Amino acid sequence: MTTFSELGLDARLVQATEALGFVNPTPIQEQAIPVLLSGTKDLVGLAQTGTGKTAAFGLPLLHLVDEKQRFPQALVVCPTRELCMQIVTEVELFKKFIPGMNVVAVYGGTSIGMQIRDLKRGIQIVVATPGRLIDLIERKAINLEKIKYVVLDEADEMLNMGFKDDIEFILENTPEREATWLFSATMPPEIRRVSKLYMKHPHEVTVGKMNTANKNVDHQYYVVNAHHRYEALKRLIDFNPGIYGIIFTRTKIDAQGIAEKLTREGYDIDALHGDLTQQQRDKVMGEFRDKTLQLLIATDVAARGIDVKEITHVINYELPDDIEVYTHRSGRTGRAGHTGICMSIVHSKETYKLRSIEKMVQVPFHKLEIPSGKDVCRKQFYASMDKLLQTDISHGDYETYLPMLEEKFADVSKEEVLQRLAALEFDRFLKYYENAEDLNIREQSKRNERNREHNQGMRDQSRGRREDRNDFNGNYKRLFVNLGTKDGFYKASFLQFILDMSDLKKEVLGRIDMKEMNSWIEVDSKAATQMIRSIDGKNYRGRRIRMNDANSR
Repeated sequence: MTTFSELGLDARLVQATEALGFVNPTPIQEQAIPVLLSGTKDLVGLAQTGTGKTAAFGLPLLHLVDEKQRFPQALVVCPTRELCMQIVTEVELFKKFIPGMNVVAVYGGTSIGMQIRDLKRGIQIVVATPGRLIDLIERKAINLEKIKYVVLDEADEMLNMGFKDDIEFILENTPEREATWLFSATMPPEIRRVSKLYMKHPHEVTVGKMNTANKNVDHQYYVVNAHHRYEALKRLIDFNPGIYGIIFTRTKIDAQGIAEKLTREGYDIDALHGDLTQQQRDKVMGEFRDKTLQLLIATDVAARGIDVKEITHVINYELPDDIEVYTHRSGRTGRAGHTGICMSIVHSKETYKLRSIEKMVQVPFHKLEIPSGKDVCRKQFYASMDKLLQTDISHGDYETYLPMLEEKFADVSKEEVLQRLAALEFDRFLKYYENAEDLNIREQSKRNERNREHNQGMRDQSRGRREDRNDFNGNYKRLFVNLGTKDGFYKASFLQFILDMSDLKKEVLGRIDMKEMNSWIEVDSKAATQMIRSIDGKNYRGRRIRMNDANSR
């Protein structure tokens, strides 16, 4: 098995890896590092999150950059503040034995003046988010003319978040770069286009298959009626007492609403979405990392760049529209050799989408039943008893209280003590789940649902519904909007954008047809006017949004 000392790295870097307990490189590190050490080779590295990509580019950067020259020589661009800080933290560990090397992080949501001062003190490596970096360029607070190496980390995430123009602007402002290294979990067409425009015959390293899911993750799904989705979520949380996970929703309204409901019911949970200030976001993430919070509920955009170790579960409150988004979600668990579980709560009509995802990520999905109320109580009971037995009583003067306890419980049997303990611990669960209904869709329910759909179809046909007619409970409207994939949207992010702008629920939406420059949205006619008023005339990235009834055009 290859060791770091065999890859050709500077001896001080090998010493740092050994001090950290790293002996053998991961597959992406083993394949990428020897290529990158040449310093003049462009590279595209395809690997899932959590495979060691930061060291794969961080160690070669530290090897190639001259610590005696105190100006920016290497630039790492990444999508989010969290990832930016994580990269700097890891690179700082690797440069432990290179005292003259300085790394600085620049990102939004914090004082730009302080970051400018950090840049002026003489640094060699800059790690930045696109927006803040461009701000610094326009202020002439950073000079990229002597940058030799540019790294685009999680490039697919940046494109999904609408940073395509920013990335191209940054690459155009690093004219003297000797190498561009692009790391991504997936290879959508836009990534391929960027590589063709700005890279010269890049060497491609692929670890695992593109879009495949982590093999350490057990992919499970539960089929329920749509109106049972929240109750199913609660039951899955309760059935997994040691859960430490992330719940994904499509919109920030759902994220906030579900978090508030679960908090009122006693769960340690908070929401992460686009309406939070950076200070609020940092507070939530700090509590989640410290495990003060057991659960984090987040939208896909808000969760970009989150890298938290030991996450046991990812729960898809709803399936994403984009298969690549599923890969990113499930990749939050099962990292660094650990196993994880990705659960999806799906409606019976969504099983076709599940099969498409299963085929694309090339791992089997296991259909499980939502636990019964009795199953949940039993699981909680055993978990609490195990916790009781594992409680450390070696630290504390408990013997002092033993005579008092013995006197207090002299007339109470051991069995009664245990019963009272169980009642004290489980009274809430027992009362809540005493008459809990079965949330699983049975075959009879499926037949009834198919019959309802068939009858509805016959009624629609008898009314002579045209193929392109929009119908939501008999009343859809089709709206036009001058935003499309060229604006950096994909279907899931566009859906969230539309709902966030209009403060409407996703239930009012039907089919979304996205083109490069424009999109068409089916919406319940009762909500159409509110959506148009909320969105028409607003600005997106300096562009005026036009939205109107497609039939009136």
